[in-house]
Amino acid sequence: MSQTPPLATPDYWEEACRHLARKDRVMKRLIPQFGNACLQSRGDPFTTLARSIVGQQISVKAAQSVWDRFAKLPRKVSPGNVLRLKVDDMRAAGLSARKIEYLVDLALHFDSGAIKVDSWTAMEDEAIIAELVGIRGIGRWTAEMFLIFHLMRPDVLPLDDVGLINGISQSYFSGDPVSRSDAREVAQAWAPYRSVATWYIWRSLDPVPVDY
Repeated sequence: MSQTPPLATPDYWEEACRHLARKDRVMKRLIPQFGNACLQSRGDPFTTLARSIVGQQISVKAAQSVWDRFAKLPRKVSPGNVLRLKVDDMRAAGLSARKIEYLVDLALHFDSGAIKVDSWTAMEDEAIIAELVGIRGIGRWTAEMFLIFHLMRPDVLPLDDVGLINGISQSYFSGDPVSRSDAREVAQAWAPYRSVATWYIWRSLDPVPVDY
């Protein structure tokens, strides 16, 4: 079995928490509830994106069980190994035909060098999103999850995320419906740490951290 790499954590987290607690009454209340827990990255871009494709349109629990079955097929989850898998085996793991196509396309992008992983650290968030959405099965939401969970960019606001909108509704609007512009307005106080605030909003709905 391949060893799981240690999870990385962002060096800006404590500073971000202090900033958010000063600027925002909800954050001041939420942050202390979760102790030392913080965002963590697995450190492998291919695995992060593959997990997000597997998890599309199904529950977190269902996504984890499909991923666990899929990840047992190759000796190690890597672009080259995924390209060698049999479609029937991937179907048997619980993947739909469409998700198999997406995973193969993702593996091809990495294997061929079409994706320049090493240059991402120097690129702006929007430039990375533009590159990622060129891969089949990756839309803006998945690209934003990648910015948060893999690159640990501090100031991403994923307005297409249902959990973020629901959490803002509950914490700031007493459960009333919230528009994207409402959410954007609330998040102005969070900058330049909107990823961190988003993570705490997610925790307010589900104390168990999601990861990719």
